Amino acid sequence: MRVLVVEDEQEMANQIGVSFRQAGYATDVAFDGEEGHFLGDTEPYDAVVLDLGLPKMSGLKILEQWRSNGQIMPVLILSARDTWREKVTGLRAGADDYLAKPFEMEELIARIEVLVRRQAGHAKAILLCGHLKLDTTTKKLFLNDQLINLTALEYRLADYLMHHPDSVISKTELTEHIYEMDSDRDSNVVEVLVKRLRNKIGADLIITHRGRGYQLFADND
Repeated sequence: MRVLVVEDEQEMANQIGVSFRQAGYATDVAFDGEEGHFLGDTEPYDAVVLDLGLPKMSGLKILEQWRSNGQIMPVLILSARDTWREKVTGLRAGADDYLAKPFEMEELIARIEVLVRRQAGHAKAILLCGHLKLDTTTKKLFLNDQLINLTALEYRLADYLMHHPDSVISKTELTEHIYEMDSDRDSNVVEVLVKRLRNKIGADLIITHRGRGYQLFADND
């Protein structure tokens, strides 16, 4: 999963970025409204953390333009002004959640986890696909209740596939959602990651559709 953080306080933005990466997310950071608006409008994110008080373009204006342009990714607003009127304004502009500063990093991550799950149609923190189980809280994958040790990129791949079971996901889509903006996005690396994940969970659980992509399939029998 891939997250965008738009926050002009660089120390806070970097802390959020580090925390999200440690939690298993590919994370991009923008320090002003114009850059944040551009990234959210041109890159596919699974969720956005958006500060309201930004230079060059306000968070509220960014959000309104994203929604008017058809961007549907979940957006959590951060603001130092914790008033009910501001919350209502943000929610009516298209925000999915609101968190006042100062905040606990664990709460921010938990709120984003919920938004990402709901966007993919999941209500619970535990995702099940046949004998596979992904705990989105602890960031651990299990097969037949046995913990599968994964690298950071393998986890991102498994996480995205588990959020979209039975869907055929193209290599391009996988590349866009498991790598950060400045990463070397080589689709051949995705093939290597898929092979490595297959070696750990079983080759029959990830189906290749030639010319289309990959599908996570687990027999529930």
